[in-house]
Amino acid sequence: MSRIAAMLFAILAYAIFFATFLYLIVFVGDFQLATLTVDNGPGGEPITAAVIDLGLIAMFGLQHSIMARQGFKRWWMKIVPPPIERSVYVLAASVMLTILFLFWRPIDGIVWSLNPITHPVLNDLIWIVFWIGWLAVLLSTFLINHFELFGLQQAWYHLRSHEAEPPRFHQPLFYKYVRHPLYLGFFLAFWAAPEMTIGHLLFAAGMSTYVLIAIRYEEHDLISLFGRDYELYRERVGMLTPRFRRRQA
Repeated sequence: MSRIAAMLFAILAYAIFFATFLYLIVFVGDFQLATLTVDNGPGGEPITAAVIDLGLIAMFGLQHSIMARQGFKRWWMKIVPPPIERSVYVLAASVMLTILFLFWRPIDGIVWSLNPITHPVLNDLIWIVFWIGWLAVLLSTFLINHFELFGLQQAWYHLRSHEAEPPRFHQPLFYKYVRHPLYLGFFLAFWAAPEMTIGHLLFAAGMSTYVLIAIRYEEHDLISLFGRDYELYRERVGMLTPRFRRRQA
């Protein structure tokens, strides 16, 4: 693949990712401007719908985790050129999310509901948490190098014949307080629902379970990469919530 073709592929993969990310916000927020959301779409018998939905979450989780592992990457880059390896990963994740959007089966039944008329303050607070979650996700990606995370930097460096610098361990802003603010943002966004249906609860619980599993494997890779520095960081900083320690005399 030529350098220009690699750059164009990376841009296309990023554009598809960004559109998918925006639709994920619409999907989880159940905004009525879309015909397919977590609570709007083709229905079905609840047990069948639950099996389908859990299968979709599992498929997304397997793709997302397996392709992110270092062992898979070493094998995969014998087939896929290294400058676009990350872009292929991003594109595959976007495709899996799109499949989830298309085949998701809503499940009726209200777990909790905060009517904006009878509970206006609580309703507004939950929506604020929802948007804070998505903002935390986006800001976290920029704090750890947004363009490298989504494959554009690799293709750009390849185009410019520039060697990437070795990974450097640092803890910018949010990362001083929690080790995974990006995942924390997803937790907030998935669970902050003024009206929680059974289908939305299944989505939030399933994706949260995947996140907890993904963190375990991701931290294993980070320890392999950064060694004792990351081990000390893990002892000092909470995984998804700040860790407060008493001052020692």
